[in-house]
Formats: sequence, C-alpha cells, structure tokens
Amino acid sequence: MRILDKYILTELLGPFVFGIAAFSSVFIGTSTLFKLAQYISKYGASLLTVTKLFFYSLPGIVVLTLPMSMLLASLLSFGRLSGSSEITAMKSGGLSFYRLTTPVFIIAFAVSIFAVVFNETVVPQSKTAYTTIVRYEIERESRPRSQEHVVIKDVKQGELERLTYARKFDEDTSTMYTITMQEFEKDRLVRVENAEKATWQNGRWVMYNGIIHDMTAEGKIERSMRFVQQTMPVEKPPASISREQKKPDEMTIKELKQHIKALQGEFVTTNNFAVELHQRLSIPMASLVFAMIGTPLGLQPHRSSSSIGLGLSIIIILIYYAVMTVCTALGQGGTLPPVVAAWIPNILGIIVGAIFVRRAAR
Repeated sequence: MRILDKYILTELLGPFVFGIAAFSSVFIGTSTLFKLAQYISKYGASLLTVTKLFFYSLPGIVVLTLPMSMLLASLLSFGRLSGSSEITAMKSGGLSFYRLTTPVFIIAFAVSIFAVVFNETVVPQSKTAYTTIVRYEIERESRPRSQEHVVIKDVKQGELERLTYARKFDEDTSTMYTITMQEFEKDRLVRVENAEKATWQNGRWVMYNGIIHDMTAEGKIERSMRFVQQTMPVEKPPASISREQKKPDEMTIKELKQHIKALQGEFVTTNNFAVELHQRLSIPMASLVFAMIGTPLGLQPHRSSSSIGLGLSIIIILIYYAVMTVCTALGQGGTLPPVVAAWIPNILGIIVGAIFVRRAAR
C-alpha cells in the first residue's frame, strides 16, 4: 500500500468511527431506550433484563449505521483535504480523481462485504435472543398464543430433512390446522403428507384425515395413500414450535429461502420475506453507493466545515431511506417485484454517484 493510500485511509477512519458512534446514539436515543423504558414501566422488567436487551439490539443498529458512517467519512475526509488544498496538490502531482478515490471505494466495498457477513451471522441471532427475552421473560402470558402460517424445519447434519407448514397453530390447545409436510433425502423431495389437523398427544403429534404422496425422482406422484390417523414424525412439542417461529429480520438468508419455499407451496403471499431477503444484500451495499456520492461532494466549495458535512450527510440519508421506505412498502404490497423494490434506492444512488464522480473528475 502506498503512502498516499495510507494517508487517505487515515483521514477516512476518524470520521467513520465517529459516524458509527453518532448515528448509533441517534437510533438508541430515539427508539431503543424508549422501548426499554416501556418494558420497565409496563411489565416491571428488571435492570438486568433490559441491559441484556440493550446489548442484543446493538448489532442490528450498527449494521444500519455503517452506510451512513461511510457517507459521513467520505464527505468529511475529502472536504478537509479539499479545504486545505491537499487535493489540489495531489492533482498537480499528476494524480487523477479516480486514483484518489480508489482506496475509498475499496474500503467502502470491504465495509459492505463485512456488513453482509455480520448481518447474516450475528444480527439474526441477536434479534432472536432479543425477541425471546421480550416474549418469555417480559410479556409472558400477555402475548398471543395462536399463530398463522407456521413453518417447522427439521435439519439433520446440516441438511433439510423435513419442512412442515401449518396454516394455523394454537399453543393452548396444542393443535395445528391444515398441515402440509414435505420430506427430503439429499435435498430431493421424496414424500408429501397433507392432513386436516394434528394434535399433541402423549408426547407426539398425531395427524387426522390426510393423504400421503410418495414422489419420484422427477417430482411426480408415484403412489398415494389416505389415512384417518397417522403419527407425525415431528418431535417438537408445542412450546418449542412456538419459540421456533421467527420474524423475517430474525432469519438468515438460508432460513428466509426455506420459509419462502414453504409458503409458496401453499400459495401464501411471501412478499414480506422476499423483500427482506433481497435487502440483506442491498442495504449493506449502500456503503459503496454512499461513498460514490459523498466523495465528489466533499470536493465542492465550503465543504471543509464538519457541520456542513454532517448536515449534508443527514439530508442524503433522509432522502435515501425515504425512497427505501416507499419501495419497501410497494414491494411488500405486491406493487413492485421484491428484488426491484429492494434495489431501487441503490440503483438511483449509483446513477447519482456516477454523475457526481464524472463531474468531479473533470
């Protein structure tokens, strides 16, 4: 790495860390602390419990602040270099704008990749732990015990062995209604079982009034058999099934794909899960998009002031997330395809950033 690259990255590091701390504080102060105060006042949650909730909420907040921090860092660092005429000196030495921004774009891309990995490994687990504490330690019996569109996954040695869908699940009566169970061998569908309902009796699930279809390797029905009563191979008790159910933002990409596949097989709308799936990549990649926008804007006159840079960052962030919110709603409602809804903000940002970069290079 050349001395110039190290110098630019050093300039970038300080504002980037400051941005993570500043934007995280905004999220914590406007949302997280308010919720924690409600848990204390409404449910009498202990200090230890809300402390755990606070730390479990941090990974999800940090992922959201990474693109914002990248925008602030590129604006402030290049604004300072431009304000002290260091950019002019670098250009007079024969360096192009593209050469000067290369380390910024590389770091922004690396931040995006880190955010994708972090969002896939740490964030779902922390959100699941957060939800578990809220449901079973704070809200307890006040939460609803009946759920719709329940999906149960049985995984053996890293491979999906069984995927069970129930249109309705009632934990109080230990009953599932309108059941479809798919069994797999080496990722190949080998059996499909449908039943009107299943009840938990003597430590096992018993299905009633259903039909079993054995499938060929080509995915066609080989033979069928009806039954009045059949023991279900699922061994999870009602409480375990209830705990296993997750919100879209608590699932990994693999879990989202499995959930979407199960719901699509029952002709249930999956737009919420599909939008979340595509946003697992689009939101982290916003770091690169914001770097493309912030770096050329930092070269504009009067950008050396940190207050102006911070204000400009907030305006750009508000515009981006306003577009993202509208597109998310349209995607979840079915007006836009989920993949289009998830990527429109980034596509618009890339177009704007490319225009700014081209103008700055001139």
